[in-house]
Amino acid sequence: MSHEPQRTRPPLFSQIDVSPTAYAAPPSGRQDIEQTRLLREILAAQDRQNELLEEMVGQLSASQRQRANELGQWKQANPHLARSCRAAAEALGKVQTEFLESLTAEVSANYENFLDGDFMLNEFVDRFGPRMAHLNGLLQVLSQLSATPNPAGAPNAP
Repeated sequence: MSHEPQRTRPPLFSQIDVSPTAYAAPPSGRQDIEQTRLLREILAAQDRQNELLEEMVGQLSASQRQRANELGQWKQANPHLARSCRAAAEALGKVQTEFLESLTAEVSANYENFLDGDFMLNEFVDRFGPRMAHLNGLLQVLSQLSATPNPAGAPNAP
C-alpha cells in the first residue's frame, strides 16, 4: 500500500464578514442620480409591459367572446342538432369510461414489461394513444356544441 501525501482541499464554505465597517463611504450624489435614473427606466419598462399585457388580454377575450357568440348563434339555429350532440356526448362519455377501464387494466397487468423494454411500451402507446386522443377530441367538440349557453355575466363552467 503506497502512501500518497494528503492533498488539502479548499473548504466548501468560507466565512464572509458582512458587518459594516468604518471605512464604508456613503454613495456619492452622482451614484444616487444614476441609481434613480435606472430605477425610473425600469419603472417605465414595467409600465409598458403592463400596457402590452392588458392589450393582449383584451384581444384574447374579444376573440373568445366572438367565438362564444358564434357558437350560441349556431345552437339557436340548430337546436335539434345541439340536442343530438348532447346525446352523442353522453353516449361517447360512457364509451370513454369503458376504454379507460381497459387501458388501466392493461397498464396494471403489464407495467413491469413496460419498464423492461421500449417495445412493449411503444406497442401500448400505439394501441391506445391515437384512439384516446381522437376520442377526447370528439368528446370536446360534441360537448362544446351541446352545452347550454351561459346567461350573460355567468362564469364559464369547467
